[in-house]
Amino acid sequence: MNRTPLFPAAASGIRPAPLPVTVPVPAAVRFRAACPDCRGRFELAAAALRLAIGATSRTTFYTFTCPECGASVRKPAGERIIELLTGGGVRTLRLHTAL
Repeated sequence: MNRTPLFPAAASGIRPAPLPVTVPVPAAVRFRAACPDCRGRFELAAAALRLAIGATSRTTFYTFTCPECGASVRKPAGERIIELLTGGGVRTLRLHTAL
């Protein structure tokens, strides 16, 4: 019987570089939001939100435009919000401090 190794590189002691893991996000992911100006409540797709992660809690926030009144809304984002938004496919901007 001819034994062919499944991973010849591993047999020779060379390990292949790990590939980045991509987590599929369903296109139907929606986030509940509310507008402080018009008090409207609605659901937004991930593409309608932006997340900015700064060095402090004051510089970490998410933004969206209210679909009912058109107001630009900016709300603080804690650790749980960051986890939910990034896991749901929201585009993220990391803010750097000047040295």
